[in-house]
Amino acid sequence: MGIAFIGGGNMARSMIAGLKRRGVDPHSIAVAEPVDALRVELAREFGVRLYASAQAAAAHADTLVLAVKPQVIDQVCHELRSVIAETLPMVISIAAGVTMARLKAELGPLARIVRAMPNTPALLGVGITGWHAAPELSAIERAQAESILQACGETVYIEHEAQMDAVTAVSGSGPAYFFLMTEALTAAGVAQGLPLQTAARLARLTCAGAGAMLNASDEPASTLRERVTSPGGTTQAALASFQNDHFAAMVGRAVDAATRRGQELAQG
Repeated sequence: MGIAFIGGGNMARSMIAGLKRRGVDPHSIAVAEPVDALRVELAREFGVRLYASAQAAAAHADTLVLAVKPQVIDQVCHELRSVIAETLPMVISIAAGVTMARLKAELGPLARIVRAMPNTPALLGVGITGWHAAPELSAIERAQAESILQACGETVYIEHEAQMDAVTAVSGSGPAYFFLMTEALTAAGVAQGLPLQTAARLARLTCAGAGAMLNASDEPASTLRERVTSPGGTTQAALASFQNDHFAAMVGRAVDAATRRGQELAQG
């Protein structure tokens, strides 16, 4: 299959790296990237075909991956409209907040669209991608789309497109929440007298280890939490402080803010 990535940023690079790990010939992958230095870097790192324009990259592809920021999606779609009308590729959009209706309005009525939201752990092949396909896509096209997205890690099919903004808020933006927690834990360790490097290492590996435990277990996070919380112990004291500060409500408000921002981006 011929795949064209429109945009050569971090998420496109993650997907390309994953596809190469799965044995996809890099010469079957084209990338449209307007920045000269980035094209040189992409060619050196991946051996893919590079183009300055979206039209040139898309000309011989049966799948397009729109890996650009929502702010420029209309411009990119306008450039691709004639190519899509001629070659009828499947289009996978990973632009946050951009609805299928908006994409179809810009790309033309013949566009067959998949909307997806990967996250940055895709760089290591351990990401999670929520995705939703337009009803006109065939079973073969859906399987092809899922195969491409699985290059980033695991996938979850989302039945209702309206839920994609929540996917973006939970998993798309989620790694940043995790990193913020690690930063805060490091700072708290320093405040208790630990050297910065020691606190940073303790926080980093504790968070990474806990994540690995959670991913390896079939049990819910609540069960794992209860197992490391002894009555009257240090962990219970810390968790009580979190609860007194309404930690769960704070996370809920943050996810709600991200969801609403995704909906705003959909308006253009």
